[in-house]
Amino acid sequence: MTELAERYLDLRKAIPYLRARDAAERLGSTEAALVASGALGDVVPLLPDWPGLVGSFRTLKRGMALTRNEHAVHERHGSYLDVSSTAGHILVLGPDIDLRLFPGDWGSAYALGGERPSIQVFARDGSAVHKVYAVEGTDRAAWEALVAERLLANAPLPPAVPAVPAPIVPEPVPEEHRLRRDWLALQDTHDFVALLRAHNASRRMAFRVAGDDLARQLDPRAGAAVLRLAAERAVPVMVFVGNRHAIQIHSGPVTRLADIGGWFNVLDPDFNLHLREAGIAQAWRVVKPTADGAVTSIELLDEAGLPVMLVFGVRKPGRPELEEWRGIAGEVAERHSLSEAAA
Repeated sequence: MTELAERYLDLRKAIPYLRARDAAERLGSTEAALVASGALGDVVPLLPDWPGLVGSFRTLKRGMALTRNEHAVHERHGSYLDVSSTAGHILVLGPDIDLRLFPGDWGSAYALGGERPSIQVFARDGSAVHKVYAVEGTDRAAWEALVAERLLANAPLPPAVPAVPAPIVPEPVPEEHRLRRDWLALQDTHDFVALLRAHNASRRMAFRVAGDDLARQLDPRAGAAVLRLAAERAVPVMVFVGNRHAIQIHSGPVTRLADIGGWFNVLDPDFNLHLREAGIAQAWRVVKPTADGAVTSIELLDEAGLPVMLVFGVRKPGRPELEEWRGIAGEVAERHSLSEAAA
């Protein structure tokens, strides 16, 4: 047993239910190094063939996909059905597991055994990217075959010390007139990231200068509020949670909601969301024009301006968004607006 694993076991005696991410932070290590140490159970390093690894998840029949950032955890049960890859992207499309993966900075992957086997992927800096857990309905023989086929001998150790955060620098302020002009000319929501790049603008700064009709600032409770209304009115939603390396999407209803220990939770049979509301620095009602009409979202940002969670109404390409969703988003915007206070 490594020294890191021993320190982890001592920490668990003092705090029994500590998550791996939080334990690594307390130990001054990375989550990847903690997993690689064997502290969490039997561990096997896997080949860093990212398209091949994700593609092989199709053989498992069913699993639980988990993607998270510091303030939100997204868990979805289902199958990895339609997996494809291009340069710099891996897509998983299906009614249950829906992922946008960016493997350019992925660094390591491990298979963990025990009562709840998992396959966990980490970035080069040792932070978690995406995890797959075995569940009822998982093909365990296919799982074992996958691990055996992708075993990596003499795997290099992941970073044991977290990277030093980049210094905070002032965000460029885009030219308001040009940004607004190009925003109003959008034809597809997927073009929004390209718009930000074209104007050298962060998401947060673009929201600040776009105008209240396009981006209206709300208080941080708006994320939970919009999911409560969606559940109450049985309006299906799309819930996006991600990090720099992966985005996971739930499309469908949310029903069972609960506030537990500072976290707002969706606890449905095939979809769980855990949102730490204290980590939400800003919330915005955002309107993006498309060829099919305006698309409305509620977007939550952390202190650094990075997305924590985005919520849209369920919508198929070529169709306008649901009027029921637009009404919910508008109602939440009216109840939780900060625009007047900011003015």
